[in-house]
Amino acid sequence: MSLIQEIVRRVKTGETSAVQMAQEYLGRIDALDGRIHAYLQVLKDRALSAAERIDEKRRRGEPVGRLAGVPIAIKDNMTLEGEATTCGSKILEGYRSTYTATAVKLLEAEDAVILGKTNLDEFAMGSSTENSAYGPTKNPWNPDCVPGGSSGGSAAAVACGMAAAALGSDTGGSIRQPASFCGVVGFKPTYGAVSRFGLVAFASSLDQIGPFAQSAADAALLFDVLSQADPQDSTCQVGGIPGGTISPNGASRPMRIGLPKEYLSHEGASPDILGAVQNAVNVFKKQGAVIKNITLPNTRLALAAYYIIAPSEASANLARFDGIRYGRRVQSLKPAPRHDTGSKVQSQQEESELVELYRRSRTEGFGAEVQRRILLGTFALSHGYYEAYYGKAQAARLAIAQDFDRAFQGVDFILAPTAPTAAFRIGEKANDPVAMYLSDIYTIPVNLAGIAGVSVPCGFSSSGLPIGLQILGPRGSDRKVLAAAGQFEQWTSRQYFSDPKGVK
Repeated sequence: MSLIQEIVRRVKTGETSAVQMAQEYLGRIDALDGRIHAYLQVLKDRALSAAERIDEKRRRGEPVGRLAGVPIAIKDNMTLEGEATTCGSKILEGYRSTYTATAVKLLEAEDAVILGKTNLDEFAMGSSTENSAYGPTKNPWNPDCVPGGSSGGSAAAVACGMAAAALGSDTGGSIRQPASFCGVVGFKPTYGAVSRFGLVAFASSLDQIGPFAQSAADAALLFDVLSQADPQDSTCQVGGIPGGTISPNGASRPMRIGLPKEYLSHEGASPDILGAVQNAVNVFKKQGAVIKNITLPNTRLALAAYYIIAPSEASANLARFDGIRYGRRVQSLKPAPRHDTGSKVQSQQEESELVELYRRSRTEGFGAEVQRRILLGTFALSHGYYEAYYGKAQAARLAIAQDFDRAFQGVDFILAPTAPTAAFRIGEKANDPVAMYLSDIYTIPVNLAGIAGVSVPCGFSSSGLPIGLQILGPRGSDRKVLAAAGQFEQWTSRQYFSDPKGVK
């Protein structure tokens, strides 16, 4: 029985109460988070009140939800009514959400208990959670290392038992890469399978909400709750992703596995990573899977295309954060001498002051990485450069998606590393943006194509850090991808799941 199933069973039978379960996890946060910094906000009173309501429902004999009493953390780029939403940025200082994200509402409707909001790279832009304005999160396996990003706080919270599960967002690998670094399961659903209403947008054509969990079974349970149609998100598929069979290949024939040469011969991949993935392939082969070598030739274009498309969309989405309507605003500018009311000079002066207010508020409110991406995106969208950059990036994106479509005509799943290395040390890549961007070399193509992907632990590096295996499936194959991950866990007797050493 999975962790979530066990918690729900215990709460439903009265073996424990939702309040006791919440207190247990809150106590673990108190004990550990001073070292890990997974949380930006711990919502103790809110969590205990929710738990009390669940216990009262059970005492009255009313049915409780599928997630009754399950303590869950959410990434702090999802809104929660009445609570702060910072996106890890100073620009949102003082802002409190006026509504709750659909994904969070769906969890609460099934009686989950929200413990708090987790740390992230500012506006989800990063691969290490070092870009947070509130300090980095540390990897529970080795606090000298990063937990990955941008959803590093969510991954770390699940890895060291400060949440039974968590929500993250994945724009270029921000669920799967930290799941790999922290030794947990991280699932990026098919684009459009989960509502993004209430998720603060980074790159709207790429962003997707998904779960972190201790097992593929738990991730599948959470996905079942989350994959609901939502009229408030125009990209959310009507009726959600079809249920259907959850068997890995949906037929009696052997599972067909594709191995992309572009992923397994990349010069940046460490021998530890390639060795662990090959061992995982051997597990599938031993269980009767047919292994096929495939090619995804346009993978080489993915990183360049992503760093045109994502910053371009970020430039547009973040234009609304101007220091005027909400969030951080610089102190009032020193008043300039006024001219006659209604004069052209005064109008120009007021316009100049407003522009300066915008400039200073955004300069002080946004960190270096966010500023870098806004500038990149604004340039790519500017007159004379749109077709040369953004148009070509979109053409490359289509070619990448077509590569996957062709590959999935002959295979059920694709296996690949989640990241080229295990977790790196804090500060190691902080001053080298390109090296940092390469951390997502294996995950970015999945977002560009909009397909489903899960990272499941498959081994350890020579230094004892977790390694993740990426299992990819075509659009709409979400449950089959999770079922394949679950079978891998069973075949390996979950030998790659163990307690982090850094929090002992």
